[in-house]
Amino acid sequence: MISLYGKGFIGSKFNDMYESEVYVQDRDERVPSHDDILYFISTVHNYNVHDKITLDVDTNLRVLCEVLDFCRSENITFNFISSWFVYGKQEIIPAKESFDCRPTGFYSITKKCAEDLIISFAKTTGMKYRILRLCNVMGEGDRKTSRKKNAITWMIKELKQDRDIKIYDNGSHIRDIMHVNDVCRAIKLVMDKGDVNEIYNIGSGKPTTVKEMIDLAKHYTRTRGNIINVEPPQFHKDVQKKDFYLDTSKLQSLGFEQHISNDFIVKDLCIA
Repeated sequence: MISLYGKGFIGSKFNDMYESEVYVQDRDERVPSHDDILYFISTVHNYNVHDKITLDVDTNLRVLCEVLDFCRSENITFNFISSWFVYGKQEIIPAKESFDCRPTGFYSITKKCAEDLIISFAKTTGMKYRILRLCNVMGEGDRKTSRKKNAITWMIKELKQDRDIKIYDNGSHIRDIMHVNDVCRAIKLVMDKGDVNEIYNIGSGKPTTVKEMIDLAKHYTRTRGNIINVEPPQFHKDVQKKDFYLDTSKLQSLGFEQHISNDFIVKDLCIA
């Protein structure tokens, strides 16, 4: 059985897909019920610093340490869900797991710090770990989208309502996008077959521009909303890489194959 911490968009989908193998920990529960842990608890973007400066630290580090305190055993495998944000502004893409990380922004920095704490804790206690760095995850059911979090999904939903949207740099930004079902399948594969004490990129391994996704949305929605090009704000430029995607060779070596296309992702969001 898997002790699952955090039941947001991806955690909920993972539980739906593998319910018979999952025990969902209560929100305030720290002691794991099983030795195989899948840990999703996290903030989701770099903008919390404007509203509550301690939120990323409290959520991404303090709660993590409270759980780790009960994981002092070599029988435990801690599967930590991290993010592509930890890579920061890389000169070379696609990004490999071996690259030095250069995170900027409170969310990105605390996610990388969490990775480092887990690795250090594992060396001290004998606990085993896997770190999974996720790409941009899309799919129906993500109810907390905004311009700050999963902006492409949010823009598609706005176009569906015939509302105008603003995009940066004519939508030329490159992202690595994968459907939540494929992401959950990849996570399960790494948990089943991946080596312990390793880092794995979870993504399509393919570059996709924001414009490609928005063009698909325009096709399927026949929207009357306008796409307005704007200059990215300075904060966005400071904390987020313009072009980024992941090297997923390590994931593919385990036999992973992506099942769901970007076309299906957008069509599903448009007709839901």
